[in-house]
Amino acid sequence: MERREEELLRQHLEHDNELATVYEQHQAFKRQLEQFRSKHYLTPAEEVEEKRIQKLKLASKDRMMAILHRYEHEAR
Repeated sequence: MERREEELLRQHLEHDNELATVYEQHQAFKRQLEQFRSKHYLTPAEEVEEKRIQKLKLASKDRMMAILHRYEHEAR
């Protein structure tokens, strides 16, 4: 995430419930992935779950970026 996007995020996080929810989901996915990455070995089921969480994390980031771009365009 670029600096201007981080600033927009901080600016709107408190008053935009959708953005706050998506941000929290993104952070939760990030924590889950860190748990998987801390293991030396993943079972096949864990590998599948890791890939699923990666996709969900990416989707949440895409949603956050769409919300932030909306704010960015409103500011112009």
